[in-house]
Amino acid sequence: MSKGPRPTGETGRIVRLAEQDRPSVRFLLDGIEREALAGDTVLTAMLTFSSVLRQSEFGPEARAGFCLMGACQDCWVWQQNGIRLRACSTLVGNGMSLLTRAPGDWL
Repeated sequence: MSKGPRPTGETGRIVRLAEQDRPSVRFLLDGIEREALAGDTVLTAMLTFSSVLRQSEFGPEARAGFCLMGACQDCWVWQQNGIRLRACSTLVGNGMSLLTRAPGDWL
């Protein structure tokens, strides 16, 4: 995958302007293979390709993180296996499968 401009139609909240020389990490975001850089948090990796981290599990609101330091509970996201993780303080890893919506049986 290219570290250059996003394909047409992809809009993320974060645009990488520097540090493009780190090794690549591949992960799935809602079933689509994406590429981040080693050392990126899950929050950075997800928001590079999406305008939101997740949909609220309690209403229609979209969430994108708030405090960015692990205190506010706003950046919890789901892995494909149903386990939640804090996106702002977890490093993205090769093979992670992340979701912007709670799995169907989560609630």
